[in-house]
Amino acid sequence: MGFQHFKQHRLLYFGNIFQMESRYAIVDIETTGGRAIRDKITEIAIVVHNGHEVLETFETLINPEMPIPYGITELTGINNDMVRTAPRFFEVAKKIVELTEGAIFVAHNVRFDYSFVQEEFRRLGYTYTRRQLCTVRLARKVFPGYSSYSLGNLILTMGLRAGDRHRAMGDTIATVDLFERILAQSGSVTKEVQKMVNLGVRESKLPKSFSLEKLHSLPEACGVYYFHNENGDVVYVGKSLNIKKRIAEHFSNQTEKAAKLQAQVDDVSWEVTGSELVALLKESHEIKAMRPPINRAQKVRDYPFVIHSYENQAGYRCFDVAKPTAKTRKNLQIVSAYPDLAHAKGWLKGAQKQFNLCLRHCHLDDRNGPCFDYHLKQCFGACIGEEEAATYNERANAAMLALDEQLLTESFFLIDKGRTPDENAIVLIEAGEYQGYGFINLQEIAANDVEGLKEAIEPKESNPEVNRIIRRFMNGTRGIKMVKF
Repeated sequence: MGFQHFKQHRLLYFGNIFQMESRYAIVDIETTGGRAIRDKITEIAIVVHNGHEVLETFETLINPEMPIPYGITELTGINNDMVRTAPRFFEVAKKIVELTEGAIFVAHNVRFDYSFVQEEFRRLGYTYTRRQLCTVRLARKVFPGYSSYSLGNLILTMGLRAGDRHRAMGDTIATVDLFERILAQSGSVTKEVQKMVNLGVRESKLPKSFSLEKLHSLPEACGVYYFHNENGDVVYVGKSLNIKKRIAEHFSNQTEKAAKLQAQVDDVSWEVTGSELVALLKESHEIKAMRPPINRAQKVRDYPFVIHSYENQAGYRCFDVAKPTAKTRKNLQIVSAYPDLAHAKGWLKGAQKQFNLCLRHCHLDDRNGPCFDYHLKQCFGACIGEEEAATYNERANAAMLALDEQLLTESFFLIDKGRTPDENAIVLIEAGEYQGYGFINLQEIAANDVEGLKEAIEPKESNPEVNRIIRRFMNGTRGIKMVKF
C-alpha cells in the first residue's frame, strides 16, 4: 500500500486528539547490521507530522559503501545491486537535517534508528542532536497488555496499516499509524509525550538560563560535566556514562542537591572521554583541584559493603564481608569498603588465593572439617589447627595490608575505548604509581611501544582514591586491556 493511500485514512483516529504545536519526524531505517559504530544505513524514510496530519514525506535508498550481508538481504530485500547507484549518506545529509530541524525524532525503538543517523553524521564531522520519542515506550503506556510491542506484532494485533515489511517506508507507515492512534487517546497522553521527550524534566525546574534546547544539545556519551554559576565559576563536577541523561536527572530529582543546582547553576560545559575509567579519574582530579562548593557540601557516602577482620578464639586472623549499619560499623575492624557485594567478595577471594589463606577463616567455606582448599593442598591446615596461628597470621596480616591500601605494585598501561571508534584511552601506572591518562590511535602507536604510549599521557597526581578506582577496572571484566612493561 502506498503512502498516498495511507494518508486518506489518517484522520480516522483524531476524534479526541489534543492540540499540539510540535513537529515530529517519524523515521525508519534499514542497515547493513545491528551496530551503528560498525554498520551503515542502506535506506531511510522520514514522515514529517504536526500532530494532526502528515506534512511531508521522504524516502531513499543509500549506498552504504560496504557490502550488504546475505542475511540482511534475505530480511529486507535490499541487495548490493539496488544500492550501487543510490546516493551516499553525505549526499542526502542536508535533506535529513532540513526535515528533522526543530522536530522531535520519533521511531519504533528510537535508540536504534537515532544512533545510526547520529553516527552517520559523526563520520561527516557533524554533531547531530534531536529530541527523541520512542513509540515502543509510548505504546506500552497507552496500550498495555500486549505480549510483544515489536512493530510486526502490533501490525498483526492492532491491524496497523503498513507497506512492505523491513523496508523503511513500509515500517514508517505502520509507525505513523501507531503514533496517530496514541495521540488520539485522552489528553493525559500529552503529559506522557512531554515527559518522555524532555527526559522527565519540567522546564520550571531548570535554571533560568538553562533551556530544554540546551538540555537536548548535550552529548549522550561518557564523560565529565561542569556546572557553572553566573560568574562562570564551577560549582559542581560530575561524571556519567550518558552526560545528557545524568544532567536531566539532576533537574528532575526532588532532592536537596537538585534544589541547590537549580538555584546556583547558570551554565554547563563538558568533556567527552569515551572511557568510564578516564571519566572517573578526571572527575576525581577536577573535584580535588577545583573544590566545587556543591561537591564539598555533599555528605561523604561510605561504600555500604566492607571487608572486616578479627581474631577468633584460637588466635587466627579471620576476614568476612558485611553490610554494617552506622551503629554496627563502629564495632568492626574495617579493612576496606566496596560499592556492592560482588566487589567485596571478589577482592576477598583474590586476597585469599594470593596469600594462601584458609577458606573457612575468610568465610568462603562453611563446611565442617577441613576446608575445600586443604584437599587441594592450597590451605596449610589453619582450618583444622595444623598450621600454627602465628605462622598463618603473617600471611593474613599481609593480606590485610594489601586490602587496606589496595596497592598498585607493577608497571602497566590500561587501554580502554576512546572518544571515537579510531581512538583508545590509556592510563599509565609505573612502579605502582598512577601517572595520568591520555588518548591515542593504536593504529599509529603499537601497544608495546612503551615510550610512544608514555608521550600521550597527560600527567596527573596519584592518591589513594585513584588507586581504588584503577583497581576496580583491573580485572578486565569491563573490556579493558592491560599491557605490562
